[in-house]
Amino acid sequence: MSKQQVLSNPPQSLPNPSWLQNKNLQALLAFLASLAVFLLLWELGTRLGLFAKLMPPASQTMVDLWGWISDPFYDFGPNDKGIGWQLLFSLRRVSLGFILGSLIAIPVGIAVGLSEVASKAIDPYVQLFKPVSPLAWLPLGLGILQNSELTAVFVIAVSSIWPTLINTKFGISNVSEDYLDVAKTLGASPRRTLFKVILPAAAPNIVSGLRISMGISWLVIVAAEMLVGGTGLGYFVWNEWNNLSITSIITAIIVIGIVGIILDQLFGILQTFVSFGKQSS
Repeated sequence: MSKQQVLSNPPQSLPNPSWLQNKNLQALLAFLASLAVFLLLWELGTRLGLFAKLMPPASQTMVDLWGWISDPFYDFGPNDKGIGWQLLFSLRRVSLGFILGSLIAIPVGIAVGLSEVASKAIDPYVQLFKPVSPLAWLPLGLGILQNSELTAVFVIAVSSIWPTLINTKFGISNVSEDYLDVAKTLGASPRRTLFKVILPAAAPNIVSGLRISMGISWLVIVAAEMLVGGTGLGYFVWNEWNNLSITSIITAIIVIGIVGIILDQLFGILQTFVSFGKQSS
């Protein structure tokens, strides 16, 4: 083949399959590869004695994890329940506390968002109590309510109030003046303006606050249940530590993380839904 023919027919690059260019697939493959490396290092570390003796190998942890999730709802007494029951008890407490906190935070947030006077009057309470650790409310709850179940719900409610209240206030107070002027021009009453203009416009911020509050609630419930006892994932973790069952603790951590992801994604979907009208306008 002559030099001229080579130049006129440059070598073709190898075809690159389109599925390899999918960024989601690339991210999944990278995650699986990193997970495999992590599990391999974990297994080797325990086999070689690089970790504490209590640390189980990855293979044993996976076996025990499958044992917990394959039969999550067994019940052999108050102190021996499957992790499915523990999860349901925790979700019930979180739901009750979160709903209670939201029923307080959203109306108060609307009120302070609509009134500058109310905002300045409430702000000292927000600044005072927002930095307080949720666990600091546990002794007070136990002293007043004298019931571990109600105390856990109380702690969740107090913890979930602040993000929702702050985001609701921000959303309400930052509704575009153009929307309000149009509603006033059309003769809408204050009540109709609130429900038809202000709340829909502030909905993305309100849901964002609820999303943050749910994350905090799920974070707090584990620590609260460790202290108040009874049932739930927090109690399960503490009880398994007393039994020196590290594989069970790791199982609970994985379950807590997965449920946290699911809850966050559900609120993310809701946030996208309430933001749809705003995005399309």
